[in-house]
Amino acid sequence: MPTALDSENSWLLLCLCPMRELRDRLALVTGAASGIGRALALELADRDARLLLADIDAAGLAETAAQAQARGADVRTQVVDLADREQVLGLARLASGLPGGIDILINNAGIAYYGTTHEMTAEQLERVLAVNLLAPVVLTHELLPALLAKASSHIVNVSSVAGLVGVTRLSAYNATKFALLGFSESLRAEYSSRGLGVTTICPGLVRTRIFEVALSSPGRRAPRFPRWLTHSAERVARRAVRAIERNHGLVVVGAWPRVIWWLKRLAPSLFVRLQGIRRVRRQSSDGDAPTCQPDQRRAA
Repeated sequence: MPTALDSENSWLLLCLCPMRELRDRLALVTGAASGIGRALALELADRDARLLLADIDAAGLAETAAQAQARGADVRTQVVDLADREQVLGLARLASGLPGGIDILINNAGIAYYGTTHEMTAEQLERVLAVNLLAPVVLTHELLPALLAKASSHIVNVSSVAGLVGVTRLSAYNATKFALLGFSESLRAEYSSRGLGVTTICPGLVRTRIFEVALSSPGRRAPRFPRWLTHSAERVARRAVRAIERNHGLVVVGAWPRVIWWLKRLAPSLFVRLQGIRRVRRQSSDGDAPTCQPDQRRAA
């Protein structure tokens, strides 16, 4: 159950904790070429933070940097493949060696595999695990000494509602997001007394291209969701930056993610049954009789 201190609308936390200043503080943001990462970079630029932006997409990264610089931010960029451990370590060394040292680490980069688990290749599985989980853990481990040496430093791990509830055809993504939430909770418990803030952001469906560019099984099409069920990357970024300023712990963004989270906690078997709903899909080959096929109703 969420505590008062971790509630998104916690008046008690507002009273007890002073605002954390972001001006001139160095923030490393991974996955900054688009989506939530770009929105985070621009939101931090508006707070006069200094930025180190990382992504595998060089063109998108340059565009984000240009937009942040237009807002007056001091920006450095690093093209990096987070599935490559040596490149992750190189990014950590770069962040540690910049003037003034690092103050904020935002592990935002993430990819998805969308499709049935048995059709996922070993290479696809390993890439999802490497980018979504191993890279944030390694970056955090490498940068912890530098972060602990600064007053009121902060780590933000961008998880998902898929880190709170399991959904079909996203098992690898779910595994990484659940693990990232547990990692964050452990760090917060271990280091909060030393002034390190740790926030886990769990948004619902966000209007990004994660499903369009997702790894997938052959012939699998990206799911589509009605606009009313989604929210913008800018909303997530604003909430994440406010969480840094207020040192919030767990932040679930959006009303429906809270509803399904509570449904899962109050009636887990019902939640599983709802996801198991199948519809009849007629087969077109050789006059086969209609069979029941899995139908993805909801993903995060």
